[in-house]
Amino acid sequence: MTIDNKQVVALNYILHTDGENNEKVLVEKSDVENPLTFLYGVGMMIPKFEENIKGLTTGDKASFTILPAEGYGERNPEAIVQLPLEMFKESGMPPVGAILPLSDNQGNHFQAVVLEVTAEVVIADLNHPMAGKTLHFEVEIVNHREATPEELAHGHAHGIDGHSGH
Repeated sequence: MTIDNKQVVALNYILHTDGENNEKVLVEKSDVENPLTFLYGVGMMIPKFEENIKGLTTGDKASFTILPAEGYGERNPEAIVQLPLEMFKESGMPPVGAILPLSDNQGNHFQAVVLEVTAEVVIADLNHPMAGKTLHFEVEIVNHREATPEELAHGHAHGIDGHSGH
């Protein structure tokens, strides 16, 4: 059995992006004891990521690159916004580099990174932190199995063994 839709996949990964002078910069990696576990084919992962692991099986390793257009998109220079200071009366002024959880009028949740705090406004970047970056993945498939009816109904994995503890 190889990886396909309606399966729970557990994998270990290392993610690098391009740094200066063609050096790879480590962004994150999974904890070997707690692999990334997800329901394949329901939109939880970047489509190009899933495309690259489709057909693999337990024990397989793969390396692949995802370009910005296939990942988190290019950086949008118009996504730099000025937030009114009134937004921070209760929580206090955020430091530069802080990640702000925000939502729009339609209830969509997203994050902004604080670039600057002035006496008048907080300037934040609404671009995804990985926007404009080429993603280099190294993955190893730890396990995969058919999703349970409950997982399919909930739209997410309940752990590699099918039990989440809730």
